[in-house]
Amino acid sequence: MGIVDRLVLNDAQWERISAHIIGDERTRGTSGRDNRMFVEGVLWIVRTGSPWRDLPEVFGEWNSVFRRFSRWSQKGVWRRIFEATSDDPDFEYLIVDSTIIRAHQHAAGAKKGGLKIRPSDAPAAA
Repeated sequence: MGIVDRLVLNDAQWERISAHIIGDERTRGTSGRDNRMFVEGVLWIVRTGSPWRDLPEVFGEWNSVFRRFSRWSQKGVWRRIFEATSDDPDFEYLIVDSTIIRAHQHAAGAKKGGLKIRPSDAPAAA
């Protein structure tokens, strides 16, 4: 069983989302090769919590997918998709909220550079 066998969106969900995306035959200019696989790639990142560099090749080159994700974020596409799907309980896995995201222990606000251990000025015990 490969990644393509375990995609997230069914056809009905994709139809509902596709009306809110950019870069398809309805818009002028260049368009993405496969909007559905791009969205599936973003959902894979969200679902697994993996870094972008670990995105499987089946979704495209990770840096291209990341740049496209960023452009969609700036243009409000993800907000439109969220607003269009937030009333559907089948889309609950798309909702990412700060109450369920855990920061790594190294992201707890410590100063950069790490702990510096210096020799003590106290005289050594005899």
